Amino acid sequence: MSLKIGDEFPNFKLKTTIGDIQLYDWLGDKWGILFSHPADYTPVCTTELSRAAKLAPDFAKRNTKLIGLSCDSVENHQGWIKDLQAYDNKDKGSGEFPFPIIDDNDRKLANQLGMIDPAEFDKKGLPLTARAVFFIGPDKKVKASLLYPATTGRNFDEILRLLDSLQLSAKLPIATPVDWKVGEKVMVPPNVKDEDVAKHFPQGVEVRRDLPSGKGYIRMAQV
Repeated sequence: MSLKIGDEFPNFKLKTTIGDIQLYDWLGDKWGILFSHPADYTPVCTTELSRAAKLAPDFAKRNTKLIGLSCDSVENHQGWIKDLQAYDNKDKGSGEFPFPIIDDNDRKLANQLGMIDPAEFDKKGLPLTARAVFFIGPDKKVKASLLYPATTGRNFDEILRLLDSLQLSAKLPIATPVDWKVGEKVMVPPNVKDEDVAKHFPQGVEVRRDLPSGKGYIRMAQV
């Protein structure tokens, strides 16, 4: 299976650290981010999931649920979670981990979703999962996806930034320019009709006409 933007994300029944869940029921009407990591008790993965845990309140503010996955058992995940809670945490806090992690010990989901890294293997010689990220909208469709090799840790600030862009463009007929962050001006694509521009951007738009072509296709607005 190769999921593309706009495809419906499968409604998997999942074995996780919070028990068995049906993905759609668990997501409800929220956004979801499913992300895989190569293996528990590995250095880069520990930095990633501890970072994701710290950012969990920021994702919650965006009406978004996180769920992790690797080719490890629930029991393995549960033991590793204690390391995640202690990593870079002066208080060595424990308590409840802020998101579930999926047991994909049989590699079924990793293979179905195309998340296998062909260059990385575990001690048994079995392939590991790559660092995939799927952004799932409230309509259960794939809104974006990222795929990193096992050797490269992800930037969760960028994942938040992409989520902000996806959520804003779901509400308004806009696109976000390079390096855009919340609060900065957005772009109004050329295919947005003038009457829709007036409806969605009553404050008006800025049109750049100083480019050599003279075409007014770059329209900026504050939202």
